[in-house]
Amino acid sequence: MHVHVSFLLMRTTIEIKPEHRAKLLELAAHRGQKGFSQLIEEALDAFLRAQAGQGAVRKRALTLRGALDSREAKGLRAVAGAIRASWR
Repeated sequence: MHVHVSFLLMRTTIEIKPEHRAKLLELAAHRGQKGFSQLIEEALDAFLRAQAGQGAVRKRALTLRGALDSREAKGLRAVAGAIRASWR
């Protein structure tokens, strides 16, 4: 019995900072890998999963629209404004 598995990969060019390239090569070397393609793949997978999760969070948040009464909403705005002001 012969089984043939083919994975389609795509080569592309991206622009990265020299210091990012150096760090990726260092991390890959610690893993015993020649290049950093596996690291990029893992980073993209994590990023895309997080983005998908953000959509679910936004959707859930939108279902809560109007759940606060005006007093609660005013208090939340004040606290959020204070937090934002402390970021600067």
